[in-house]
Amino acid sequence: MKITTAHYNNAFWNTMRGKGESKAELNEGSVGGGDYIIPSDFNEKYLKTMEKENVFRRLATVVDTSSAEGKIHAVTSIGMSAWVSEMVAIPESTDNFKQIPVDSYKLASLSRIKENFVSDYNFDIQSYLQNEFARRFGRAEENAFINGDGIDEPTGILNSTAGGEIGITIDSPSSITYDDIIRLYFSLDKEHRRNAVWLMNDETAITLRTLKDTNGNYLWNTSDNTILGKAVEYSTYMPNMESGTTPIAFGDFSYYWIIQRQPLTVKVLRELYSINNEVGFAGYERLDGKLILPEAIKLLKIA
Repeated sequence: MKITTAHYNNAFWNTMRGKGESKAELNEGSVGGGDYIIPSDFNEKYLKTMEKENVFRRLATVVDTSSAEGKIHAVTSIGMSAWVSEMVAIPESTDNFKQIPVDSYKLASLSRIKENFVSDYNFDIQSYLQNEFARRFGRAEENAFINGDGIDEPTGILNSTAGGEIGITIDSPSSITYDDIIRLYFSLDKEHRRNAVWLMNDETAITLRTLKDTNGNYLWNTSDNTILGKAVEYSTYMPNMESGTTPIAFGDFSYYWIIQRQPLTVKVLRELYSINNEVGFAGYERLDGKLILPEAIKLLKIA
């Protein structure tokens, strides 16, 4: 849902500052109960800031939908193209469609600011809310997109039933070798290797930076921060290298879909915190996350 009018933008921020606007001025973005969807220009800045806090906001596919249907359809095959002569029929490719059930999970946060700051026009309330909510929501999303169990939250890539596929299994954290990473690399289909990246936490990265082949060459290319030519991304929410964990993911993360059902929506809470001379800003979003093609991401598992 995009709300682009300057009229609504002005009314929204006046409401945030407590300057007062009639309800008619805010109808465009009202979802009831004093809750208002953020203006589109602010939403674009907010999502850009989210990309700094959440690796999936950079790598995954974001699907905006307001449908209440509860399912989406995704193409899970890799279509082909062909050179054809003039007046020759374009060859058909068989596309496989997958029906994916989606939910509308609510992620919420409350920020409290001193009232004198909110009413001061020198205080950049837009930047404050943009950065604060992006940090809070971005990190919570990233955690769920990795570890979520699909119960009141999205389903993460490490989920045992709906996450990525196990590429290789090693005996123990201390037994990992250069060859294990090569085997994980080639466990991913070449079509998915084209845009693949590695995902791990800092502790795992330190371990992989020490791996060498039999000639003493390091696995990790420090000049461009790649492993076997593929970029490395980091997340504190990936597990450490311990027994029973899957600390390394390798694949095309565009097959992880973030289904955005409702953009960031904000409600101002003035009376609730007025005794402390504070104003509360309750923000929430509704979304889901699914890996639509499990074989697109391969995992290294430690037994």
